[in-house]
Amino acid sequence: MLWIKSLHIVFIASWFAGLFYLPRIFVNLAQETNPAATQRLLLMARKLYRFMSILSLPAVLFGAWLWLGYGIGKGPGNSWLHAKLFLVILVIGYHHACGSLLKKFEKGVNTRSHVWLRYFNEVPVLLLLAIVILVVVKPF
Repeated sequence: MLWIKSLHIVFIASWFAGLFYLPRIFVNLAQETNPAATQRLLLMARKLYRFMSILSLPAVLFGAWLWLGYGIGKGPGNSWLHAKLFLVILVIGYHHACGSLLKKFEKGVNTRSHVWLRYFNEVPVLLLLAIVILVVVKPF
């Protein structure tokens, strides 16, 4: 079980690294006026999105293995897991929202300002903070 938990943590950390950085690329894209720089940033964003999408799969699968295979979070007194699973669904939704924003940037139809994107960039920090607190503290 400790091997699975370790792999889960590594893939979560790697996935979140992408979730932290991709919106920052979006901030730069929203401010960029040089077409060559825009194309370079789009290439970086596409590669990062593809890579973090690959990383998200084992992160979720190892988490499911811990839950369903080893029973972590099952039984009475484990309501924290339900809250964590809800937040994980929000993280997956955020990941897909990043993909939607990337498509808009690629098509040149982004309407979001760099200020809005700066706030959007903070969402995964808050989600990760809440998830870690739920898993470590298990408040309910």
